[in-house]
Amino acid sequence: MLRGRLRVFLGSAPGVGKTYAMLDEGRRAVERGRDVVVGLVETHDRPRTAALLDGLEIIPRRAMTHRGAAFTELDVDAVIRRAPRIALIDELAHTNVPGSRNAKRWQDIEEILEAGIDVVSTVNIQHLESINDVVQAITGVPQRETVPDEVVRRADQVELVDMAPEALRRRMAHGNVYAPEKVDAALANYFRVGNLTALRELALLWVAGKVDEQLDRYRAEHGIAGTWEARERVVVALTGGPEGDVLIRRAARIADRSKGADLLAVHVTRADGLADADPANLVRQRALVESVGGTYHQVVGDDVAGALIDFAKGVNATQLVLGASRRGRFAQLFARGVGMETTSRSGSIDVHMVTHPHIKKGKSGARQRAALTRTRRIGGWALALLGLPVLSAVLLPFREMITLPSEILLFLLLVVAVALVGGMLPAVTAAVLGFLLLNYLFTPPTNQFTVAEPENVLALGVYVLVAIMVSMVVDVAARRTREAARAGADAEALSALAGYVLRGEAALPSLLGRLREMFGLTSVTLLERGAAATPDDQGDPAAWRIVATSGGEPATCPAVAETDVVIDEELVLAARGRLLDASDRRILEAFAAEAAVALRQQRLAEQAERAKPLAEADRMRTALLAAVSHDLRTPLASAKAAVESLGNTAIDWSPEDRKELLATADESLAKLDRLIANLLDMSRLQAGALGVSLQRVALDEVVPRAIDDLGPLSDQVETDVSIELPEIMADPGLLERVLVNLISNALRHSPPGVKVLVSGSWHEEHVEIRVIDRGPGIPADSHERVFLPFQRLGDRDNHSGVGLGLALARGLTEAMGGALNPDETPGGGLTMIVTMPMAAA
Repeated sequence: MLRGRLRVFLGSAPGVGKTYAMLDEGRRAVERGRDVVVGLVETHDRPRTAALLDGLEIIPRRAMTHRGAAFTELDVDAVIRRAPRIALIDELAHTNVPGSRNAKRWQDIEEILEAGIDVVSTVNIQHLESINDVVQAITGVPQRETVPDEVVRRADQVELVDMAPEALRRRMAHGNVYAPEKVDAALANYFRVGNLTALRELALLWVAGKVDEQLDRYRAEHGIAGTWEARERVVVALTGGPEGDVLIRRAARIADRSKGADLLAVHVTRADGLADADPANLVRQRALVESVGGTYHQVVGDDVAGALIDFAKGVNATQLVLGASRRGRFAQLFARGVGMETTSRSGSIDVHMVTHPHIKKGKSGARQRAALTRTRRIGGWALALLGLPVLSAVLLPFREMITLPSEILLFLLLVVAVALVGGMLPAVTAAVLGFLLLNYLFTPPTNQFTVAEPENVLALGVYVLVAIMVSMVVDVAARRTREAARAGADAEALSALAGYVLRGEAALPSLLGRLREMFGLTSVTLLERGAAATPDDQGDPAAWRIVATSGGEPATCPAVAETDVVIDEELVLAARGRLLDASDRRILEAFAAEAAVALRQQRLAEQAERAKPLAEADRMRTALLAAVSHDLRTPLASAKAAVESLGNTAIDWSPEDRKELLATADESLAKLDRLIANLLDMSRLQAGALGVSLQRVALDEVVPRAIDDLGPLSDQVETDVSIELPEIMADPGLLERVLVNLISNALRHSPPGVKVLVSGSWHEEHVEIRVIDRGPGIPADSHERVFLPFQRLGDRDNHSGVGLGLALARGLTEAMGGALNPDETPGGGLTMIVTMPMAAA
């Protein structure tokens, strides 16, 4: 079954019209004869939005209960059973009610897409995970509901629903977004012009990035190598030399001239022995690039100019920044240099040659040419074929004046020059030709291939032997240097891989992206074998699943990739774009192994997250069993003993004894009742099943009731709660339980005769209730430990219960949307502060 297509309407803020646009698109699809249903839509009581639902089929929602309250959620199974062509599902980032099959609505949508149903959804820019902290910094409002960026990036179509800030504020002022009583507060806070403008820019830039990815994919799929100047991208080439800092700052200024331009720094690791980069310089320059908002990249290439152009075209660069040559004038006479070569091949890419203080000062440190390039081999053959006749012509007029050993030395010098320039084969050829020329033109008898003197035969033989030996030495040295350069390039690549891991960049997308850039590949894909696959299914895409990919069209199975690396029986790394040679496979295998490790770490982290609730529940059950073994038995045994004593007819109890036994039984049963109530409430809190009914509550009504619940101990409590305090939003019953637990704990630790003070105060939009005692207090480093369930600080008192009082108090407070925190009482003691939100006016 083909996967459904996801279309997302992305907005910069609530009220821009995402849901309206989604419903309008649904109605147009119905008019075109498409089968459309409404899976879930939130109209927020906006009449114009609700009117668009008329005539659309609506799938009933699934009813759920959480903490005693009724909720409705998307019915995924009903949508899949109905099997429409298109489902309209609002609010992609929505968090489902606890107890739902999936924690997030986007996960519900994934199931529907897998069923082959197209989905149209909505999301605001502030709900994207990567932008969440930025939005909070701008607006001051944290967003608890987020969706991973990758979910939206994978969408087949993302459409921006845009509106100018002034227009959105007018909509709000007219009551088209929020209820009239909320408009003024919204306009003065979240919906300020500056906030909306910043959110709008974030949305535009994010969509631009998504469009940019689609453009890169299209160019890769259609083999388009030319530059499309849809967006400014500035590439700066770094050699690792001291001029790199100047180039980076210059490139950053060029990028800053165009709003939203990208800055990319690239270093070409030469595989031909010309890699003389200073690692320390590169490390420092990478940090500089990242500090100015750019990204650092590294590629391997024999031809530096060609590698730069390929990289620039691959990232669709519009400008390329190079440093003016550091080579001297003499060196420039024999080669054009990277700058000139790059400029001649740049095509539509603008090339900036930047001057710097190190121009024409030469390369730092000694540098040896390693491999014999094609140009050098041609030069060696030309020197051999042209130099020997020229040397013979120059020596012929003087052959009567110059002895044969001198002539042999001059020919040997030429052969050595040929070996140094062109390698072994041209030098051996030159040695043989030189032997023939020496024999014919300079060895008596001349002008014939004979040698009269045995000494001359020895001289010519030694000449040929020395020439061949020198040629072999030069050739071996060239090969060893080439291998050393290749090894150096590999070591630099592996060092870069280790750096990515140490910097925490070992996530799968980052690793695959770096590998693709390094070798100039079209795409790199990590494939996982399916459960029903066999080792012979290398060419069957249905037998493989794409775990992660980077670049253009991914390889769907190992057989369609130019290069593949088998990691283990289940994983294969597939690379497309070009065939890599054997030396490159070592790097590929290292990246493949690290990708497998990153995948396993990712899955272990996911399993750990799923195991956390189970571990917490298990810890709770273990602690509960350990606690009830003693703390439930003690009051139960006391009550049982008192009742059995009263029931013993053989003993004639006096009225005072009978009264004392009844009081003991009553106190023990009351303690047992409180203990069981606390255990039940704690279990409900842990399971998320505690019913909370928030309403307007006046503290001057709740605090006295809580004190009355203490019975005889109420005389040891004094209050300072003004009737002028504003009302708070709370559950009266739960708040009373919280105060009883806190006051009881304070009384237990207060010195005899010293009362506990309960006071109230008002700060901004919160009301604080303080329970103050003058007991021994708690060390600051143990403040949080007292809230752990089933623990008593120090565990010195075995008759004070299972240690649930404070843990339950904090859990109940947080369930009502408040907070409970300890503080030191000035002069000694502990103050428990209950912070509750003030009720709206």
